[in-house]
Amino acid sequence: MTAPFVPLEPSRAVLGDEVYEHLGEAILDGRLAPGERLRDHELAEWLGVSRTPVREALQRLERVGLVEVSPHRYTRVSQPRRQSDTIELVAYNMGIAVRMTSARADPEAMDLALERLDDVIAASRADDSDGLVAASHAFFTVVTRASGNAALLQFIREYEIAIRRDMVGWKPVIGCPLGRTAAYENFRDAFQGRDGNRAETLLRSIHGLS
Repeated sequence: MTAPFVPLEPSRAVLGDEVYEHLGEAILDGRLAPGERLRDHELAEWLGVSRTPVREALQRLERVGLVEVSPHRYTRVSQPRRQSDTIELVAYNMGIAVRMTSARADPEAMDLALERLDDVIAASRADDSDGLVAASHAFFTVVTRASGNAALLQFIREYEIAIRRDMVGWKPVIGCPLGRTAAYENFRDAFQGRDGNRAETLLRSIHGLS
């Protein structure tokens, strides 16, 4: 197999985190395909690191579902999960983050969140599914930070790569761009007004949850 990586150039980041991100991105972009065997010595050689950070990264990737391990048999890239399960998880977590941010965010953080939400609305109006995923991810990132909840931040940081893989090919629940955009605009009004309960309800509805 052709080496899918160039050696890492150490930065200020923890080496194990860098290896985790590099392997995760390789799974996302297909350099490491579903079902492909992962051998820690090969990965370590390709990345120019010792086997210890590679093993740590593979353990983390197993925890988030991107790698599967059968002891003494194989370590390999897993198959993607059912997208509906991930969408449900993301939608509920987004709703929770929106509720907390509505109550806690300072004006500067709220303004930034609204800017990212305007990007979501623009992508919806243009009926750009890929743009809608990217803009929604950016909005959720800002809102999660603004929520001030350390546990939620840690959860999203750990599972972000797995969520991104599972969202590939996602299509909006509301197919009509006019109806979908109107729903996002209603959500924006509630969020801007810091009505966390209504904003959470509307966001879940947009994603097909009652």
